[in-house]
Amino acid sequence: MTSFCVHAHEWKGTMTTRRTFLKSSFAATIATSASSFANAQNQETGNAPETKAPTSRKGRIRQSVSRWCYKDIPLDQLCQASAQMGLKGVDLLEVSEWETPRKYGLICTMGYGGGGTIPDALNRTENHDAIEAAFRKNIPLAAKAGVPNVITFSGNRKGMSDDEGAKNCVIGLNRLKKIAEDNGVNICMELLNSKRNHHDYMCDHTAWGVRVVSEVNSPRVKLLYDIYHMQIMEGDLIATIRENIQWLGHFHTGGVPGRHELDNTQEVQWDGVMRAIADLNFQGYVAHEFVPTRDPLTSLREAVDLCDV
Repeated sequence: MTSFCVHAHEWKGTMTTRRTFLKSSFAATIATSASSFANAQNQETGNAPETKAPTSRKGRIRQSVSRWCYKDIPLDQLCQASAQMGLKGVDLLEVSEWETPRKYGLICTMGYGGGGTIPDALNRTENHDAIEAAFRKNIPLAAKAGVPNVITFSGNRKGMSDDEGAKNCVIGLNRLKKIAEDNGVNICMELLNSKRNHHDYMCDHTAWGVRVVSEVNSPRVKLLYDIYHMQIMEGDLIATIRENIQWLGHFHTGGVPGRHELDNTQEVQWDGVMRAIADLNFQGYVAHEFVPTRDPLTSLREAVDLCDV
């Protein structure tokens, strides 16, 4: 089972989704650059792809980058650039892509493994069999590939009460947690905003998500705390992160408003949020998930510099 997770964001006046990215990136990958061809030649001869020496980072925040935001850059090229910037991995890759970052000394920091889709996932028991089957197949593969996290979702309400949805998510995650525990891989349910991007999504507040994962009470079942989404829904970022850090397994960034660069047009003080996370001795990853409006790799490097606290 392949999970295509739909995140709608604006891209130059049109709506771009993770699903759209996955389709369009195939064509982009075919049109490889000369450097990608050279890397392929190196692989055929058993040599590692050439990369520049990585930028030295403080290491208090282990940073990553979300693949779908860089849809026009071939994955090998994105990995090579990310390694040079001092990133630790690439987020939101399909199973077939999990090995690619390893050629560059990186990992896939969050993988798609069949955890449902944003509108249809754990809050409906009829989805549990398929999600369990996919995770039984793919979580062992994640462990083998060094992928520390796989993503899942609550699903949309569609008239269901939050109480019923929470109970159903607990039932589903209780079926899945031993698979995660046995393989040392985290299952992360993503917090998303229902105000602007994902109308009707159920896991749209930290308190609701914490209610679910705390009842499951597994060291391998966590929340993916998307800072962009939670700034839109509730703000109070630093205090909320501090109060709930034991239940947070992964972070995403994205400028508010618009999910663009982490610059002075945005309302979040990113270095302050990163210092709060670092001071909590968080050992997971912070993945940049913003849609660049300028040169994409320049924007990414600026974000990495800003968050290297």
